[in-house]
Amino acid sequence: KQFLKDNNIVGIEMIDTRKITRHTRDKGAMKGIISTKDFDEKSLIAKVKKYPGLVGQDLVKEVTLSEQMIWHGSEKGKYHVVAYDYGCKWNILRELSSRDCKVTVVPATASADEVLALKPDGIFLSNGPGDPEPIKYAIKNIQKLLETNKPIFGICLGHQLLGLALGGKTYKLKFGHRGGNQPVKDLETGKVEITSQNHGFCVDINSLPKEEIEVTHINLNDQTVEGFRHKSKPAFCVQYHPEASPGPHDSKYLFDRFISLMKK
Repeated sequence: KQFLKDNNIVGIEMIDTRKITRHTRDKGAMKGIISTKDFDEKSLIAKVKKYPGLVGQDLVKEVTLSEQMIWHGSEKGKYHVVAYDYGCKWNILRELSSRDCKVTVVPATASADEVLALKPDGIFLSNGPGDPEPIKYAIKNIQKLLETNKPIFGICLGHQLLGLALGGKTYKLKFGHRGGNQPVKDLETGKVEITSQNHGFCVDINSLPKEEIEVTHINLNDQTVEGFRHKSKPAFCVQYHPEASPGPHDSKYLFDRFISLMKK
């Protein structure tokens, strides 16, 4: 309790968690509200009903950096990666830097022309919050970058945006994937990876153009798509976090795969 107070984190106690689990099991993810001032039930219900939710909201503009930067310590890297910051985790940048990459991080709104002017060897599409469909500017830029045949690697929101750029669709999951123990099967090798995930939206596996896209990974809990690659372009992505810190390290080979594409 003292730790939460010291770090200004809201917490709750004396809650019947089993009852909540049974309720959300049937209803799916639901809106909730925690208050330290207003204790009137009707007032709180009214407030939570006014909350617009995540669908249709562009949350990326609230978290992306305002100007371009080079990740510290990566200046002399052999491969130049331009990373779109949709809410990027620092450990992703560390993983790229540790593989001899110079990493230039650009705002989510940076145009494809601005990215190409940096002469990248590869382009990274980062994780980020919320619904991918309203982020039209990112989808448009990715479509233009795909035409260049430069290697593209997407994680989480970047995976969803790549799916939309290739003509797929996304939808909100009844139950978001959360935590560090999500089982994912690599369809090429048959191996199962334990992965870290934190997302509420998903690429519709049936919406991807099968003549162009190969699904590479699926979630063993609900059979949703966890990764795919383009059959003729050097572009691939995963829904989960291979850079997890803390978390499982089963999927770090994906960064090596990205490096291999840039070597070509």
